Amino acid sequence: MTRLVLASASPARRAVLQSAGITPLVRVSHVDEDAVAAALPTDSAPETVVIELARAKARTVASELTADTERVCLLNGDGGEQDDFLGAAGLDCVIVGCDSMLLIDGVLHGKPGSTDVARARWQAMAGRSGDLLTGHCVIRVDDGRIAATATGCSTTTVHFAEPRDADLDAYLATGEPLQVAGAFTLDGLGGWFVDRIEGDPSSVIGIGLPLLRRLLDDVGLGVHQLWRAG
Repeated sequence: MTRLVLASASPARRAVLQSAGITPLVRVSHVDEDAVAAALPTDSAPETVVIELARAKARTVASELTADTERVCLLNGDGGEQDDFLGAAGLDCVIVGCDSMLLIDGVLHGKPGSTDVARARWQAMAGRSGDLLTGHCVIRVDDGRIAATATGCSTTTVHFAEPRDADLDAYLATGEPLQVAGAFTLDGLGGWFVDRIEGDPSSVIGIGLPLLRRLLDDVGLGVHQLWRAG
């Protein structure tokens, strides 16, 4: 039975998959995103940056899983520890890595990390629009070996509102925008400050179902093969 392994700690990505009929296993890659981005050519296209970040996450997890021929410890969809005995002869999974960044004024923005940076981001994007880019990398593991890889990027235009000062202060105080790409969410409190989007809403949340479906096709899997697996 094929399992989907999500190379991300994002509860939002996990929730998107769960609502779409897939209960993912979770194994966080702990990739140094800044180091990966810094190693890319300075003239790399924005789409290339997010795809390479997603690729680094998926490859790291794939290396860990295929290197352990006796036992791998994963996290189940509820965040609890689960021991999966997946020997090299029986390891059958698809690993999905994602990375999202907001492109505005030609500059890519990831997680702000601090209230001051998040406030500056909102001051720059309030009342304007930006493109939320989400890179995806899908790695098919069959019989304990990497069998196929597919990558892609989805782009969704986000039109931001102009939050009142008091609303923005309260939003920043929640801490929600500090650890998400572009300092906003669509599926949380930040949704109040998004007027509309043009494109795939699941991609803005962090994992684009239409693109993921196409990438799964590219590695020889139909989505129905992953529904409620395990």
